[in-house]
Amino acid sequence: MKGIVFVELLGMAEDMLGETVVDQVIEGCDLPSGGAYTAVGDYPCAELLELVRGFSEHTSVPEPELQRLFGRWMMDSFSRNYPRFFAQRTGSFDMLQAIEDEIHVEVRKIYPNAELPRFDLNLVDAKTLEMTYHSTRPLAHFCHGLVEACVERFGETANVSLDDKSQTTGGHAVIVVARH
Repeated sequence: MKGIVFVELLGMAEDMLGETVVDQVIEGCDLPSGGAYTAVGDYPCAELLELVRGFSEHTSVPEPELQRLFGRWMMDSFSRNYPRFFAQRTGSFDMLQAIEDEIHVEVRKIYPNAELPRFDLNLVDAKTLEMTYHSTRPLAHFCHGLVEACVERFGETANVSLDDKSQTTGGHAVIVVARH
């Protein structure tokens, strides 16, 4: 997993909890890297999950909710750091439909060895988009937060629901965006 994800998680945690608490959580986790991450490095997803577990234990916020909050944080980071991906998009559905054929293509140019999730999209009707998330990484709640923040970024309102089937189907979840 790309180091930028780790750097952003620690940034969110520092913003929420302070540097001292983040250091305490890192020290309490079993991290082969020792908790030292660079944006361009590669690290095991297990370390990210270990950090989320540690922050969850410290805050009593359930791990799925922390992943969701982190997904929302990452959407802000993506929009600040990669504004060209957002510049010509007309709304959240336009943005979400660009993930596979445009955004992930560009990410692979920058990071050829990146292991990205796959999204199968189904535009049910003009107001409903169904996204099926496929990944070996259990980050469906993170994606849920990304999608929620994407909807908000475009000034839209929607119900965004998650049906996480990853425990029974080996890495897939369904996110439904129902715009109002």
